[in-house]
Amino acid sequence: MAKYILKRCLWVVITMLATAFIIFTILYFTPGDPARIFSSGTASEADVTVLRHAMGLDRPYLVQLGDFIYRAFFKLDFGTSYIYKVPVFDEMLNRLPRTMIIGVFAMILNLAFGVSLGIFAGTHEGKWQDSATMAIAMVFVSAPDFWVALMMIVLFAAKLGWLPAYGIGGPEFYIMPIICASLGGIAVNARQTRSSILEVFREDYVTTARSKGQREDVVIRKHMLPNALMPIITGVGIGFSRIVAGSAIIENVFSIPGVGLYMLTAVNSRDYPVVRGTVLFFAVYTAVIMLLVDIVYSLVDPRIKAQYSNRR
Repeated sequence: MAKYILKRCLWVVITMLATAFIIFTILYFTPGDPARIFSSGTASEADVTVLRHAMGLDRPYLVQLGDFIYRAFFKLDFGTSYIYKVPVFDEMLNRLPRTMIIGVFAMILNLAFGVSLGIFAGTHEGKWQDSATMAIAMVFVSAPDFWVALMMIVLFAAKLGWLPAYGIGGPEFYIMPIICASLGGIAVNARQTRSSILEVFREDYVTTARSKGQREDVVIRKHMLPNALMPIITGVGIGFSRIVAGSAIIENVFSIPGVGLYMLTAVNSRDYPVVRGTVLFFAVYTAVIMLLVDIVYSLVDPRIKAQYSNRR
């Protein structure tokens, strides 16, 4: 088991280093000089040269790359924002709770409704309940997040006046972003759970449990669901990473100052330290989530235990 976890940890490190290399290289060779962009319109060439030296942009590519990787991984220093003049890591820490509130609560809704709908559809295969549930899931998974967000603002904020349209404040400000972020995940989890339930629905051990007179809810909870967990676990991990890493759209529509909006603003204004820091943060976050999924795999799937066991 330790070998399996160590192998996955090594892949996380490789993913982090590869992401840092790729994002730095892309931004380094992107056309445009940040020193000239952020200098005043009346700045002379000498002033631009001084600013370029102060920003560290006049050093060779390999020197800048090595400095970025060293500071990012050993000092947690992603540099200072060109616009806000604040360390990127400190600003991300200030914004992270808002992003995580949306992500965590949206994931709770994903699990509660997605898995329940999937079980309901899978246990009513071919019936109207199955068709209705999958139709709802198809609508949720097909609707773009930004369109759903705008429609919710029009209905619940502009027309009914029940909820605030944008900004941060009390819990009511997070209701629409959380619901909007969870709809796609609910649909994906429902479809995945239904497929997993159908795979084990007519297995011999399920038929045997029913023949012993066990209630259907006991058969589902104790026999079907544990054996259908592997694809569901994958969907949960991907969904959780997708909600947080894809938070830029939701935060932009609802004007929530989270990490996603921070990254989107930086991309539009060419604030390279912020872009590098936020992209690396989302990559590390996704890699860690998938590592946790792999660890759960090792605890749930006996085949992984057997593969990495020293016993014959």
